[in-house]
Amino acid sequence: MNPLKALFPQQGQAVWLDFVARGFVADGRLKALVDTDGLRGVTSNPSIFEKAIGGSAEYDDALKSVMAQGDARVIDLYEGCAIADIQAAADVLRPVYDGSDGADGYVSLEVSPYLALNTQDTLEEARRLHAMVARDNLMVKVPATREGIPAIEALTADGISINVTLLFSVDTYEAVARAFIAGLEAHAAKGGDVSKVASVASFFISRIDVAVDKALDEKGGYDDLKGKVAIANAKLAYQRFQAIHAEPTWQALAAKGAKAQRLLWASTGVKNKAYSDVLYVEELIGPDTVNTMPPATMDAFRDHGTLKSAIESDVAGAQAVMARLAEAGIDIGTVGDTLVEEGVQLFIDAADKLLGAVAGKRIDFLGPKLNAQTLVLDEALSAAAKKAVEEWRASGKIRRLWAHDKTVWSGADEDRWLGWLRIVEDELERVADYQAFAEEVRAGGFSDVVVLGMGGSSLGPEVLAETYGAHAGFPTLRILDSTDPDQVRETEAAIDLATTLFIVASKSGSTLEPNVFRDYFLGRMKETVGAEKAGAHFVAVTDPGSAMEKAAKADNFRRIFYGVPQIGGRYSVLSAFGLVPAAASGIDVKAFLDTARIMVRSCGPAVPPAQNPGVLLGTAMGAALGAGRDKVTIIASPGIDTFGAWAEQLIAESNGKEGKGLIPIDGEPVDVPAVYGRDRFFVYLRLDGRADPHQDEAVRNLEREGHPVVHIALANEEQLPQEFFRFEIATAVAGSLLGINPFDQPDVEASKIETKKLFDAAEKSGALPAETPLFSDETIALYADAGNAGALPQASQGLEAAVAAHLARAKDGDYVALLAYVARNPGHHAILQEARIALRDTRRLATCLEFGPRFLHSTGQAYKGGPDTGVFLQITADPSADLAIPGRSLGFGTVVAAQARGDFSVLAERQRRALRVHIRGGDVEAGLKRIAAAIRAAL
Repeated sequence: MNPLKALFPQQGQAVWLDFVARGFVADGRLKALVDTDGLRGVTSNPSIFEKAIGGSAEYDDALKSVMAQGDARVIDLYEGCAIADIQAAADVLRPVYDGSDGADGYVSLEVSPYLALNTQDTLEEARRLHAMVARDNLMVKVPATREGIPAIEALTADGISINVTLLFSVDTYEAVARAFIAGLEAHAAKGGDVSKVASVASFFISRIDVAVDKALDEKGGYDDLKGKVAIANAKLAYQRFQAIHAEPTWQALAAKGAKAQRLLWASTGVKNKAYSDVLYVEELIGPDTVNTMPPATMDAFRDHGTLKSAIESDVAGAQAVMARLAEAGIDIGTVGDTLVEEGVQLFIDAADKLLGAVAGKRIDFLGPKLNAQTLVLDEALSAAAKKAVEEWRASGKIRRLWAHDKTVWSGADEDRWLGWLRIVEDELERVADYQAFAEEVRAGGFSDVVVLGMGGSSLGPEVLAETYGAHAGFPTLRILDSTDPDQVRETEAAIDLATTLFIVASKSGSTLEPNVFRDYFLGRMKETVGAEKAGAHFVAVTDPGSAMEKAAKADNFRRIFYGVPQIGGRYSVLSAFGLVPAAASGIDVKAFLDTARIMVRSCGPAVPPAQNPGVLLGTAMGAALGAGRDKVTIIASPGIDTFGAWAEQLIAESNGKEGKGLIPIDGEPVDVPAVYGRDRFFVYLRLDGRADPHQDEAVRNLEREGHPVVHIALANEEQLPQEFFRFEIATAVAGSLLGINPFDQPDVEASKIETKKLFDAAEKSGALPAETPLFSDETIALYADAGNAGALPQASQGLEAAVAAHLARAKDGDYVALLAYVARNPGHHAILQEARIALRDTRRLATCLEFGPRFLHSTGQAYKGGPDTGVFLQITADPSADLAIPGRSLGFGTVVAAQARGDFSVLAERQRRALRVHIRGGDVEAGLKRIAAAIRAAL
């Protein structure tokens, strides 16, 4: 008889196959093994599935068919394939299961190795897989880790058959066996039929000899033990098996029909070519055991294997081998512990490869539906980035990030600020409410909808307004995030109050700017449509229980939408703070979220770092910082160019603190390599169909000169939501590499506190405190704190001398920021932009052009808390006229002045290089031109 087929009838040992693949089952080869070789079971593991799914195209059609129905998560794509294979194999083996009364005929499916050190997660996963496969002859594989053993007991108590894997030591086996018995007792106590529960305890054989042989080589003088320890250890485990099953506790269960938990010999393919290729089959034959073989070992034993009862032979010799091993100073328990750790990691590595392969196929099948990303890095930066990616993979950080593990960062309170990870799925469940609101706005006949907010509440909606444009039948979306009285007047002049809807957006409800905006426009609305109707023109977006919620209810606002307290402002664009303005302006919120979800799934916990676009971008940014390229320079095609201001806040406020961090550069038109220093890291968002040929050529030139460039390709404007999430993940990842908390903003808060202190005092006294300028004439006054004044004695000579001396303080690798507390309009921007570009081109310095107070809630964090590489020129101005705020004694002019002074005060406190230029007399344009001329003259 075929020796393989004879193992069970002659020796009582079941043969299982350590392999499964779709074609192998579908074409009848598995059934042939059952019929020809007496195969009685199948096992699988991540390594097997990785070779099957990742190493061939035989699953491509199945994956494509799923993707044709819509996008899917990587883990769901994998599980769909794996579970179908397990079910198909189980169906082939069902006759064996029925014929053996449930003793054999099993197919094993492994709980994710990522959960091996978590009991509760293992329990939940095992129960879920058991339910999904829905086959009586399924065994769920659970590793024999310390955390796995309690799960084995609990799952057995549930009546679930378990294949215990990664066993190496006899003592651990006994703990597993007793957990199984205790689980059976619990199952029986609940009225369960113990005869329907089976289990195997999988001893890994060859790995023991590989590890021990290496240790013996290092010891020297023990060559006689090589190739013998694994078999000796297995024989002693079998002795322990017999002893346990002779005990009264087991006998009582056996009387109820319980099946013994058989020892299963796993990893029986020989690794050392010096040993017989059937060594781990012939020497482990015995009753009530299983040998699970890879195909090559089955072939070898079928061809030249010898049947003999071996497991109980020469037990004394096995004991002598283990005693001599101890004499050599090698503890088998310690070896076993190490092998369990290594085994878990090997399965994790295989799972990473498997899921990476599935992720790669998903990317291919999505095609242009997923914004492509390409990193062009020099050799050194590429190596540093790859090292960071591998560290993220090996430490499981992307899974830990999604699990809200704050130790991914500084271990502070980061776990409290990760609601943005799942917000897209959560908001999709609420999409009907946004659709109803959109219809309500459309039916209301509003001509304009104005967002009144700051920072994260305004920058995201601004991107939507500028990118998506107007929609027929819906109001024009506008943003107000400046307290400059001229800017407020410009906004009001552009709308018809009677047909305008205001969205007041503030997470805390206590932020100064949204509150004064609300006070002003609510007062104006009451004057226009009457006090009773005014509230119908207002919607609030705020966190539950905030002061804004209370005020909105008191003023009978049309609607209140709630944010998520676990999401910080700069991560909130995919929540109500972005979706309410989107819906009001006619953007299809469901399509918006569905598009974003493609990137969410691409950056998910099951997507390994090497295929995870968010992790790849974040690690590249972190590696660039380590290489001195800390100026993240954003280039974007026309049509999506406002995205840079949103990303600027996200990066600066998240990763500019504790004296280090990334400095985002937005709004610099890309130019020839000669105008840049070696401190740049470029990100190019290219919009197909609207790409600027000048940008394309400039970026190619940058690459040729060795500058790092990340290319992100968008098929159309509607795919921009993907970038919100990509950059959120990337920013969080970069924060981890920096070792900081990317979810707090201590220096923004410092500015808020200082501003509030100044404004509250001014409301009591009637004016801000008087200041003494360093210099003044009819149109300009200069101010600085004592430290900066001492460093700029030239300020007494006038504007030109002061600006020249101040800019001279900038060194290579520094950046210069123009911080203008004036109305943000095309004319003002053009004047300062020209000077900014001249500064960059002449000095090769990174430059920032920001308008206050909005940047206070954005890049202001990095300017104060980040690296001390900034030189700041603050610009303030007398307004053409102040604008009163209903219910307050002072107007917007005082608000913006207090914000500028608060900003400068914190810059000074942080010992930053700063100078304030104040435009006197109300002619802002003339003052800006004079300042711009002074900058150019200084060059």
